[in-house]
Amino acid sequence: MTKWYLRATLLVALLLLAACQRGMDPVAFHADGRPPQLSDWHVVEVRGNKLVLNQGVVPYDLNTPLFTDYAHKLRTIWMPKGTSAKYNPTDTFDFPVGTVITKTFYYPKTSSGKFTDVARTYDSSRDFAGEGLDLSNVHLIETRVLVRRESGWAAIPYVWKDDQSDAQLARTGAVIPLTLVDDKDAREDFNYVVPDESQCASCHAQDWVSRKVHPIGPKARHINRDYHYASGTENELEHLMKVGYLTGAPAPDQAPRNANWADQRASLDARARAYLDINCGHCHNPNGAANTTALTLDLTAPEDRHLGICKPPVAAGRGTGDHFFDIVPGSPDDSIVTYRMSSADPGEMMPELGRSTVHREGVALIKAWIAAQSGGCVAIH
Repeated sequence: MTKWYLRATLLVALLLLAACQRGMDPVAFHADGRPPQLSDWHVVEVRGNKLVLNQGVVPYDLNTPLFTDYAHKLRTIWMPKGTSAKYNPTDTFDFPVGTVITKTFYYPKTSSGKFTDVARTYDSSRDFAGEGLDLSNVHLIETRVLVRRESGWAAIPYVWKDDQSDAQLARTGAVIPLTLVDDKDAREDFNYVVPDESQCASCHAQDWVSRKVHPIGPKARHINRDYHYASGTENELEHLMKVGYLTGAPAPDQAPRNANWADQRASLDARARAYLDINCGHCHNPNGAANTTALTLDLTAPEDRHLGICKPPVAAGRGTGDHFFDIVPGSPDDSIVTYRMSSADPGEMMPELGRSTVHREGVALIKAWIAAQSGGCVAIH
């Protein structure tokens, strides 16, 4: 391949990117209030048949993502010029005032042509148009905005219009009837629930005393991974450092890294702990909303009663499924954790928010992890 061809290809890519961004106003930091349209932020906007990212908006992904009814997600970060986040090896980075983080939830379309039919698939190969999304192949559902203001972080939900032209403010949330369709045409009707502002805050309040909202995903262990940027594949920590959005990060091989829950090359323990960390750890940690349960599911928990091994539940009720312990080594079907993960009943399921369906593959992972543990528990009657 000649240098001339590479230069020509790069030039075409840059021209296409500029064309996508042409006509977009600069990203707007709203220091207060709740703008009525997602487009008021100018972070991501529909241009033609694509959802495009504005200049300076950086996409990212997580090693193991939070499960949300099989939805796919496009995550972005933007910061005001001349500002950057400070690296933290364990907690959320210290982001400057003016930071805008977005997460757009969407599904690949199915061949049925029905607007409410969405694909139950992990295949994202047809989702993207550059760093944005190809609207001929995907159905946008909602975009959540986290904005860092002088008073702290604010969570603002937006729901996409049926015509996919823009997303509207949904302070009280929304319920959207959808049908998951898998590659064998099996169908599952469910209600996709967009959380209201208070529900957003309940998950993002890492400290239940102060109840201040913080981002969950932008932590070193979650984003220490490669991403396919328009400029090429690069480690996310290194890329954020290069564009000036992060300071103080070590080399990726010196930073913590969670496993990809679906990567069979990683150990079963690493995959299961990463899954519990992102799906449960934001509440089940010593300072979180579920700290009164004495069940710790983030990566700080040693593999003993803190992690639920042979630990009786603090509160009885039907959420236990008449089981005696959170985790019974070797016996996933006797464990409260997998019982609650396997339920879609609002009075039983865990997590309590963020899903209306059961993550079958996630349940299978945690069951396999518990089944591989040795030992047992003695029930006290």
